Amino acid sequence: MKNKNLIQIKQFCIYHEIENTFITELHNYGLIHIITEENDEYLETEQLPTIEKMIRMHYDLKINLEGIDAIANLLNKIEALQQNLNTVQNKLRLYEEKQTE
Repeated sequence: MKNKNLIQIKQFCIYHEIENTFITELHNYGLIHIITEENDEYLETEQLPTIEKMIRMHYDLKINLEGIDAIANLLNKIEALQQNLNTVQNKLRLYEEKQTE
């Protein structure tokens, strides 16, 4: 394996006691990215917190994949709006500082 920031899907599923098909379905919905290397499938470590949230939504809260997809899209939109808000607040702060000078 070339990249040490990859987690083998088989090992991830064993650790979390889930089926490999759940990870495949998340990939099919475009919610995660699977990397194939040397005839094996891997996940990037940066995706793990998101995947673990989706596992909890599905197995603990009984939310189906369509619901997870909708929730993920809404969370992405909220994050984008929060970033835009922070940008606008920073610009406003700079403008206000210039006005007081």
